[in-house]
Amino acid sequence: MNKQAKSESNDSEPVEKPDLPGLDEVNVVLVSRSLYGGFLMGLANLVPGISGGTMLLAAGIYPRFISAIAEITRFRFRFRSLLILGCVAMAGGLSILVGAGLLKDLVVNHRWVMYSLFIGLTLGGIPVVWKIAKPATTSLAVAAVLSFSAMVILAILQTNNVVGSGGSNTSMLFLAGLAGASAMILPGLSGGYILLLMGQYVPILSAIDQFKEAIKARDMAAAMEPALAVLLPVGIGLLAGVIIIGNLLQWLLKHYQKPTLGLLLGLLIGSVAGIYPFQTGVAPKPGDTVKGQLVTHDDMVSSRIDQEDWPVKYFTPRAGQVGWSILLIGLGMGTTMGVARLGPPSSHDKPKRTS
Repeated sequence: MNKQAKSESNDSEPVEKPDLPGLDEVNVVLVSRSLYGGFLMGLANLVPGISGGTMLLAAGIYPRFISAIAEITRFRFRFRSLLILGCVAMAGGLSILVGAGLLKDLVVNHRWVMYSLFIGLTLGGIPVVWKIAKPATTSLAVAAVLSFSAMVILAILQTNNVVGSGGSNTSMLFLAGLAGASAMILPGLSGGYILLLMGQYVPILSAIDQFKEAIKARDMAAAMEPALAVLLPVGIGLLAGVIIIGNLLQWLLKHYQKPTLGLLLGLLIGSVAGIYPFQTGVAPKPGDTVKGQLVTHDDMVSSRIDQEDWPVKYFTPRAGQVGWSILLIGLGMGTTMGVARLGPPSSHDKPKRTS
């Protein structure tokens, strides 16, 4: 009788296998997808307009990545979760370290070209989010309109130098890391774009490049300066953002799915308002203020002001520049949409609402 009951219990309740370390076939696939997704996410976080979450979604690792964050922040240290997060973090960090200097130089020296590409990359993320958000509801539409309006207002403030021009300090760098962390949680939200709006994009990329060059030269003293002044507060903010924002967004998506996704759509569509492409850096003159400091004649003679710190002004584009800008926008849209097609969100990838 007991044997029969035990048999029936085993039939109805399959025993879960322990999650032990090992390079079985499942873990090899997870490692491959995590490394690929992490590398794409790292590059995405460098480029305003591309979402790190979208890249993880395209690599097919996004749902497991979110679950792994939730487990680790609740002190559940399963081997598979640690494996996923470790691979994503390692590959993402490597791609950021390698690509930071190149992207910074491209933005500084070819601003209108890169901004046109950023606009396209941003717009290309809209279908990705729409697949998760549809069908439309009133709450989704209202949230989208509100967040779109907020982004437009932010862009106007940035144009008038109210935001994004105050230079870098420890508090701003911490907030930049905190805000940038959200790009790793939700597909469609660009961490690079947030940094651009906050005026922290070029300073952070410059610090990463300085750190890389100092390590290559084996000059640890030179490496410590950008590491402690810039990378440490950004890193602390990033870690705090992953823990706080990650769990908050998970809760919002479970309890207020449509408004949260509507908020994301509005942020995406409105984000292009802040990246008007036809602008360029202008050499400051004595008497101008750059990063809160008055420019002197000696500064100009000694070239003490880096080009990346020059003030930006709008210019009237030529017909050829307009044409190339449109082509670059199309190229950016096609790139984001094409990458997303590599791993389109399936039904189990959608955030589930609680009953």
